[in-house]
Amino acid sequence: MKKLILSTAALALSAGMALSADTVRLGTEGAYAPWNFINDAGDVDGFERELGDELCKRAELACEWVTNEWDSIIPNLVSGNYDAIIAGMSITDERDEVIDFTQNYTPPDPSAYLGMSEGIDLSTGVIAAQTGTIQAGYVAESGATLVEFATPEETVAAVKNGEADAVLADKSYLAPIAAEDADLMFVGEDVPLGGGVGMGLRESDGELREKFDAAIQSMKDDGTLNTMITKWEVSSTFE
Repeated sequence: MKKLILSTAALALSAGMALSADTVRLGTEGAYAPWNFINDAGDVDGFERELGDELCKRAELACEWVTNEWDSIIPNLVSGNYDAIIAGMSITDERDEVIDFTQNYTPPDPSAYLGMSEGIDLSTGVIAAQTGTIQAGYVAESGATLVEFATPEETVAAVKNGEADAVLADKSYLAPIAAEDADLMFVGEDVPLGGGVGMGLRESDGELREKFDAAIQSMKDDGTLNTMITKWEVSSTFE
């Protein structure tokens, strides 16, 4: 298990132990813009910061934010370091065997390959993916050689420095990177993976899951969730 990253928000973790049981600690990565990232002031920011704050408001919960490395984000939820994951985590059957998920707060969107030249053999080449993601699992079963990295930035850097032929990740994450770097381009076909993105919770926290489920549904019903998705350009919207 990798150690926790202690940011300004995470420093509240130890203090959080002494807070009221009604304080809900939201765990996120803080390294996956525009979904979640650390701003210049050292605070969690992005789509999921705005969404999480709104969900806590609607659920009448006092919440605080904790950052954690991606590859230990589920183990540290299960061990009680925080109470919910809100970190661009796709809902999959494999993860659902370990934790529970709320209903999705973004619909399923495609993953995509990003490389530096056309004609890459994606079935036999070297493909980068972030450790513990659905994309890493897909590449591992595809016949290609998987190289895993702890952060999404490292997967793109691996393509740029020649360690990998391409990276497979959420297309919504790669699109702005491709738009800003003329050396990078989408290659191959999009890959549909996962069942949308939802909040992860311990299986024992059914009451908390129900509160967040109701809050998510209320945002779907009044259109504020689609407005937020469009503002941050993280995915397609709900119909």
